[in-house]
Amino acid sequence: MQRRKFLSKAGAGIATGALLGAPAIADEKQVRWRLASSFPKSLDTLFGASEVISKYVSAASGGKFQISVHPAGEITPPFGVVDAVQQSAIECAHTAAYYFFGKDETFALGCAIPFGLNSRQTTAWMYHGNGLKLMREFYRQYGFISFPAGNTGAQMGGWFRKELKSVDDMKGLKMRIGGFGGRIIEKIGAVPQNIPAGDIYPALEKGTIDAAEWVGPYDDLRLGFYKIAQNYYYPAFWEGGAQLDLYVNLKAWEALPPEYQAMLEAACGYAHVDMQANYDVKNPQALKELYANGTKLHALPKDIMNAAFKAAMGYYEELSSKNANWKKVYEDLNTFRRDQNLWFRFAEAGFDDFMQAQKL
Repeated sequence: MQRRKFLSKAGAGIATGALLGAPAIADEKQVRWRLASSFPKSLDTLFGASEVISKYVSAASGGKFQISVHPAGEITPPFGVVDAVQQSAIECAHTAAYYFFGKDETFALGCAIPFGLNSRQTTAWMYHGNGLKLMREFYRQYGFISFPAGNTGAQMGGWFRKELKSVDDMKGLKMRIGGFGGRIIEKIGAVPQNIPAGDIYPALEKGTIDAAEWVGPYDDLRLGFYKIAQNYYYPAFWEGGAQLDLYVNLKAWEALPPEYQAMLEAACGYAHVDMQANYDVKNPQALKELYANGTKLHALPKDIMNAAFKAAMGYYEELSSKNANWKKVYEDLNTFRRDQNLWFRFAEAGFDDFMQAQKL
């Protein structure tokens, strides 16, 4: 069902009347929240998830629960949203958890880590494993609760001015890379730069950085990286399935009527599915357009992948020895990952390998 049709039906009474009970909603108070996004409006897939959530709760509540959505920089800087939620300056924020690994590396586990889970595995761990439970326990220390609210799927490895022949080419390379992945590429010789989306193009254009990654073809096309660096690598081993979250101030959440809590949770679940579906529709056409504009596609050299994998596994052991929060969550994720990979290598990978080799 298309988003607009879904929301119009929700507004007509399906969500409010049939599912939640119209009389109960009619008695509820007006609630006005502010949501700060870590993303600019120009990235409609990422920023758009916040708008999906806002429209859903408004329709479901008959307009009584309103969430105003604000792009990066309008209320807070892109990487300032956690502090704003924690300090009750805003009620909620839509962001990627790994941006905040500087506070505690455990944040990264709520989004994506190098050689972690793919998008389906992440969703499974969150909803039917221990992922959501463990991350919420961790986030309580910061005064908020989390709701999965989007996933990009596996990302691309980024845009490079020069072709990569081996791991030696990573030495001294200045690369814009978001979140936790920078820790690992640093260990194989690169120099990570954590730069917000809107600042990446000028940094690449001026030569301040040698390479940059963002998400994938659709967003990358809009950001224009192919005009400067035409070597496009895959995959992003640091983002096999990056999850986005809605962070909600705990006091604001607990003050919501139960009906509104249910609406917000359902809205996030819908946005979670909608984002990846949106990317999966838009990325193929964008990749064709990038290729038509001279983009050169390359797989990351095997020795880079191997060196990064070894560095990542060693680093995770190191973190487990000194960060109790990390150890608790990562050990559970690691066990889950092992079982998931045992399963996915058969039916899923077998089907995908065969189908992607066919000429349809």
